[in-house]
Amino acid sequence: MRMFRSVALVAGVSLLGSACGSSEAPEAEQPKMTWEEFRASVVEDPEGKLIFDGDMALDSEEELRAFFASSIGADTGTVRGGLAVYNTSSSKAPSGDIKWTATQARNLTYCVSSTFGTNKTAVVNAMNAATAAWEAAANVNFTHVTSLDGSCTATQTGVLFDIRPVNSGGQYLARAFFPNSGRSGRNVLVDNSAFGNIAPWTLAGIMRHELGHVLGFRHEHTRSTTSGCYEDSQWRALTTTYDRSSVMHYPQCSGTQTRDLVLTTLDQQGARALYP
Repeated sequence: MRMFRSVALVAGVSLLGSACGSSEAPEAEQPKMTWEEFRASVVEDPEGKLIFDGDMALDSEEELRAFFASSIGADTGTVRGGLAVYNTSSSKAPSGDIKWTATQARNLTYCVSSTFGTNKTAVVNAMNAATAAWEAAANVNFTHVTSLDGSCTATQTGVLFDIRPVNSGGQYLARAFFPNSGRSGRNVLVDNSAFGNIAPWTLAGIMRHELGHVLGFRHEHTRSTTSGCYEDSQWRALTTTYDRSSVMHYPQCSGTQTRDLVLTTLDQQGARALYP
């Protein structure tokens, strides 16, 4: 997730710091972004991953081109609804949802790298709070495998994903992955800047947001072409109301959640719909 800036660039659009009211303005058609414009907005982090949409990662240029062709290069969507799951179906069929199976969702194992040093306790506590929030909302279960913290790397096959520190140079506070990522890409990286002054957010709030991606949820602001932060149309609505306060909505993208990032009632409803 990107730290709030008065002006920040994500996927080629400016992130606006002002929030809108609850009433929705008519959707305006957005011009399609070219591959060159999209590629210019992508950055490479210290892990060699290609970062787009602020806090999402892909492994290669080939994957990035495929993502662009199937989403950003496609027609923009204007369907509204709260909490959006990553969906690759052209008809938005539930079979196209990118999510964990019922069995996998109950066994989401992770390690927290000991290389966090004195910051490790803060990460462990933040993860405890973040996982508890999603577990209370949906039929999912996260398990910290503490015995593997000393060897918590991207090649650690004893867990589903790893949580490690990174120095991204301020590109993001943290970044995550989607359920269809390969093991080398299944990591939550936490930047050094996440341990500084990030008020009104907390590290637990940042982890709640990143775990939403881990479960398959997109940024909520990509659901509205008037958010100022439209990303693409690869999503399916899980509830009927667009949620500007969602834990998955950047506050600087015409959002209304001005304090810490927490799950709203609509977030909880959407999570239960995807993981009943």
